[in-house]
Amino acid sequence: MTASNVVHLRCAADYLEMTEEISEGNLIAETESFLTQTVLKSWKDSVKALQTCDNVLDVAERLQIVKRCVDSIATRSCSDPDLFGWPVAHYGGPMQSPGGSLLWNGISTGARPRNSSPDWWYDDVSCLSLPLYKKLISAMEYRGISQGVIVGSLNHYAKRRLPGLNRRKSIGDASNCLSMTSLTSIPSEDDQKYLLEEIDRLLPFQRGVTSCKLLFGLLRTAIFLKASPSCVSNLERRIGMQLDKASLEDLLIPNVSDSVETLYDVECVQRIVDHFLSMDQETGGASPGIGEDGQMLASPSLMPITMVAKLIDGYLAEVAPDMNLKLPKFRSLAAAIPDYARPIDDGLYRAIDIYLKAHPYLPESDKEELCRVMDCQKLSLEACTHAAQNERLPLRVILQVLFFEQLQLRSSIAECLMISEPLDGGGGFSRQLGGLPVSGEHLRGAGWPLAARENQTLREGMDSMKQRVSELEKECFAMKEDIERLGRSRSAGKSRFPFALAAKPHVCGTKDKEAAPESSKSETSKSKAAAATRSDDKLAVVKGGAAAAGDGGPQLKHRKHKTSLSAC
Repeated sequence: MTASNVVHLRCAADYLEMTEEISEGNLIAETESFLTQTVLKSWKDSVKALQTCDNVLDVAERLQIVKRCVDSIATRSCSDPDLFGWPVAHYGGPMQSPGGSLLWNGISTGARPRNSSPDWWYDDVSCLSLPLYKKLISAMEYRGISQGVIVGSLNHYAKRRLPGLNRRKSIGDASNCLSMTSLTSIPSEDDQKYLLEEIDRLLPFQRGVTSCKLLFGLLRTAIFLKASPSCVSNLERRIGMQLDKASLEDLLIPNVSDSVETLYDVECVQRIVDHFLSMDQETGGASPGIGEDGQMLASPSLMPITMVAKLIDGYLAEVAPDMNLKLPKFRSLAAAIPDYARPIDDGLYRAIDIYLKAHPYLPESDKEELCRVMDCQKLSLEACTHAAQNERLPLRVILQVLFFEQLQLRSSIAECLMISEPLDGGGGFSRQLGGLPVSGEHLRGAGWPLAARENQTLREGMDSMKQRVSELEKECFAMKEDIERLGRSRSAGKSRFPFALAAKPHVCGTKDKEAAPESSKSETSKSKAAAATRSDDKLAVVKGGAAAAGDGGPQLKHRKHKTSLSAC
């Protein structure tokens, strides 16, 4: 009688009614004694006996064999393994000395030190069938075992039974997982789907207990196996609760839908972000406070949503080259993140630039609509420099970037001037800096070289800004001249047709002949005056728009004189 056949013998004895009333020392008494005295006192034998209950599950449950084995395993899994004897891993591993690595006389036994980590029993119970494993997990939860240990066991069990979870592993990990799955036959897709849905029900619905790696692996497998919508929704909600702990690789979920031709499942990521934002609003971390100066106050609750914003910007840059990704989906995901979650919009600008490069045939209106998601005021100096020279951006966005860049330069110049003004006032002037009086002589000796270098840098920036504005002015004037040239050519083409003008024959007298030159002269002067007025108005508009970028007076006067001469 062994642990592998005692359950079947006990069930057969019950079926044959081999009780003590018929014969003393009958099979029922013998099997019960062996179960109680030998099997249930050993971890390894308890697992073996429970594993053999699958074929006679109904009878084993009626005879309380399953319950007794589950209680024995659950009790020992919650205890220190040194108290009841070390279990043999994989049923035949290296033996451990019960007395330790040293005997009483100091002689080494050659036994290796034991590893008493809380996950020592994961591999032993992963050989159980799903119904028996569920009973074991319920018994462990009843005895108060930690949620993290249960999640670790579920993770090990899922990796052993679901081959799809091991596709993104390294070569070494994948070989280990394949050796684990080779112990049991690979279940069918329907069995895997049922197993996945049951594991989703067993996972604790608590933030931070289950790792994002496991949740994303289960979600990919659920989408591939076409699991129930409730299972997919639960996994997405679990991920949304801790999206700030995910990585960019986790978000790259391949699209297996036949209706959508995109490479990655953007809609799934959109739903996960929506779950995170709804959870963030419920916990009170939805928006920062506003100070008296209008600046946003820093808050510890902003850290998760800031990390999510950076993560989504990286994801947008990764999916932007997809030609099949439609603008509404890309814009919706980019606009889902609140403005306060992005301290700087460089990542979003990079994603938008990649999308515009991959979709060069977008209309100008769609480009402007996409760029409205980006705040030009939150671009760094490097991003502003790149955007000002980016031909893929709409002209309106480029002008906004130049305008806000000039505002930043002006504010920086104003701050430097405020620092340098006391330096010119002599040693008698002093002001407060950080609550301490600081004299002009002290500032001249300490901060004057730094202020001079900053002023020089700002002057160079202003010069480059003026040069870019002048180039934009030239392009604007060239475009307007082309438009006027097209208008004149169209009017000249209409005048070629004889039916376009209706001439009235009349006899001209001498007075009419004398008045004709005068009237033609007056009409010519009026047309010249009107043309000059129009050119002055256009130059005034352009001058007013370019005034924000720097002093362009001499260039504008020269262009004004040149345009008036061309009009004449």
